[in-house]
Amino acid sequence: MTDDPKQMNKRDFLKKAGVGVAAVGASTLAAPAVVRAQSPIKWRLQTYAGPALAEHVIKPSIDAFNTAANGEMVIELYTSDQLVPQGELFRAVQNGTIDAAQSDDDSMAAPVDVSVFGAYFPFASRYSLDVPVLWEWYGLREIWEEAYAEVPGVTWLSTGSWDPCNFVTTKPIRKLDDLKGLRVFTFPTGGKFLERFGVVPVTLPWEDIEVAIQTNELDGVAWCGATETYTVGWADINKYYLTNNISGAWAGSYIANTEKWEALPDHLKTLFKLCIDSSHYYR
Repeated sequence: MTDDPKQMNKRDFLKKAGVGVAAVGASTLAAPAVVRAQSPIKWRLQTYAGPALAEHVIKPSIDAFNTAANGEMVIELYTSDQLVPQGELFRAVQNGTIDAAQSDDDSMAAPVDVSVFGAYFPFASRYSLDVPVLWEWYGLREIWEEAYAEVPGVTWLSTGSWDPCNFVTTKPIRKLDDLKGLRVFTFPTGGKFLERFGVVPVTLPWEDIEVAIQTNELDGVAWCGATETYTVGWADINKYYLTNNISGAWAGSYIANTEKWEALPDHLKTLFKLCIDSSHYYR
């Protein structure tokens, strides 16, 4: 304390300052500004996979993204042929009908010179993670980025792997001649290859394959490996699985409409890429 009336102790100062602040606060805080949340960004993403397989190859990562995005963005996941036919998937992303896709480059008809390698990668891989290693550490990322950069409207994001492709048939294949005349659902590049041995490639919507096998319109599939064969039920209606695979591991890409991708804030781009990597690792 002091006898000098011109001096003020700290407690008096705080009391008087508090009165002033309270007066100002009463006028400014009585009607607080309302901050309205922006509507979440919404994307539609279609996968090449049917409903049962999508539960493994993409749904866990999209569910994780939607949770982690915390209301800022929501990705609606659609399965094979649900919005557009599989063969039109690339064009649908390019023209903005859908925002993103997960598919091999080949069966979605990506007009890039590397698509011939996409469906079933020619290097026989021991593990699914061999494929992203080749892309991230051995230069294939740069090759794919360059190829997709030549096509307007689509941005390539990542490539991962599934198991190799094997025949699953209603008839046994014990020698090369047994391939002649087999009507098989397969991917475009695989079909061109198998035609050399007398196979008749058949194109049908993915969801029609099971019925086509049951009604003998198809003799089998050469579309996937053991995982999908069992997951989607094809193992239940075919008798034989040829252990000689027709290719190396499946290599499939994630792509996005360029305009939609560039409009995303950086933190959501990073989150989406992390979820893609988690999907690669899950498989």
